[in-house]
Amino acid sequence: MANSKLITFVITFVFFYFAVPSTAKSSTLVGEIKQQSQQEDREPFVGVNIGTDVSNLLSATDLVSFLQVQKISHIRLYDANPDILKALAKTKIRVIISVPNNQLLAIGSSNTTAASWIGRNVLAYYPETLITAIAVGDEVLTTVPSSAPLLLPAIQSLYSALVAANLHTQIKVSTPHAASIILDTFPPSQAFFNQSLTSVMVPLLQFLSRTGSPLMMNLYPYYVFMENKGVVPLDNSLFKPLTPSKEMVDPNTLLHYTNVLDAMIDAAYVSMKNLNVTDVVVLVTESGWPSKGDSKEPYATIDNADTYNSNLIKHVLDHSGTPLHPEITSSVYIYELFNEDLRSPPVSEANWGLFYSNSTPVYLLHVSGSGTFLANDTTNQTYCIAMDGVDSKTLQAALDWACGPGRANCSEIQPGEDCYQPNNVKSHASYAFDSYYQKEGRPPGSCDFKGVAMITTTDPSHGSCVFPGSKKVSNKTRTVVNSTDVSGAAERLKFITFKSSQISATTIAAFCILVFIPFVTTR
Repeated sequence: MANSKLITFVITFVFFYFAVPSTAKSSTLVGEIKQQSQQEDREPFVGVNIGTDVSNLLSATDLVSFLQVQKISHIRLYDANPDILKALAKTKIRVIISVPNNQLLAIGSSNTTAASWIGRNVLAYYPETLITAIAVGDEVLTTVPSSAPLLLPAIQSLYSALVAANLHTQIKVSTPHAASIILDTFPPSQAFFNQSLTSVMVPLLQFLSRTGSPLMMNLYPYYVFMENKGVVPLDNSLFKPLTPSKEMVDPNTLLHYTNVLDAMIDAAYVSMKNLNVTDVVVLVTESGWPSKGDSKEPYATIDNADTYNSNLIKHVLDHSGTPLHPEITSSVYIYELFNEDLRSPPVSEANWGLFYSNSTPVYLLHVSGSGTFLANDTTNQTYCIAMDGVDSKTLQAALDWACGPGRANCSEIQPGEDCYQPNNVKSHASYAFDSYYQKEGRPPGSCDFKGVAMITTTDPSHGSCVFPGSKKVSNKTRTVVNSTDVSGAAERLKFITFKSSQISATTIAAFCILVFIPFVTTR
């Protein structure tokens, strides 16, 4: 009896899939996605921003494969890149798309233009590509204040276009703000929005409340620390454990703050409450820490960036909430996925990424125990090698230091030894760097050599040359899955697909029935 029911189900499923009109299936899919999204949106998450001022950026297909390998399920784009949106189809990766600031005028002054934008950038991809929100502009009120009068009209026009498409409950519309729109952020209980922005913020917050959309905030404890050195301790900015005496205390609420980000989030909640809005959640659309800076940015280091982002991920995924709202944990998008090496100075502007453009990690996040997010936490299998594109004179100086004062074991790169070939300074430097890195215990700061070295999860051993960090079992290199070696993996993981132009739906249906029925009848 059970088998006959299962056979009936299989036949019904096959018939439905191939015979039901695509519009009906699309409607069903939208409903399923809506229900699943509502369930998943209740859980706080960590996403990443993807900037494109990157030389040799991965192709859209390779980028999406990389995101999947890294278990990244939420991303934010600064535009609506059609190649990326197309590549994201059927991946379950959720994406915020953006309206660039230079498009606000056209969209804010024309409902027709807004509807066209939605048709071109949303309807063309949804629901196969899971677009969850539209970020209208970026820090408009502080970077292009002349466009402030256009902001809400643009948001409302885009929302109306979503309503017309019946997607307004699945896709939210908001705009990211700089932290500077809030004044007197500590103590949080005294925070308030800049009063010169009240005429924009009041109707905007009312819109967000009415539509169930979040207040998007770009929050950087790094800048709070840099602007308040001597007042805000570094440990508070980095989420480091504090003794009670080092915790920041709000004198009005007596709430204890163990980190700067929580204080910034609560300042946003208090500022909204001061304008009689209490039902809008804060979504942190940007937060991060630079791994490198110039002489005026001494705290932009690999160690600090690793500490901040690793602790940030744990803080969110542990559902920590804030002192004012322990029941609400804001989701956060880390700024950013790749170092944007084409950015203008200062140096830190090009060094916010978790990865280099070639997909090797800038540093290894320590997020063990916080789920599978960001598979670059492979701290048991890392190596230090010379970076590409460094001139030989600079590499030679670093090599001399590693083999001299650094006391790396450089015996294997001497003439006649296993790692002498290829006989060039980059290969020899890579071996010496890794020897030093492994000897020191692999802390991120030990793989720098004045900016000419980088950490990788790819074993650089070759032929009979075995690098110091390589794991050896019975003289055979252990096979290690490299979480950042995407292009080869993506090439190998190809799925067989039926092409409608070659095989009819009836043939496929018959094939499915023939495959399933023998299976279920033998159960």
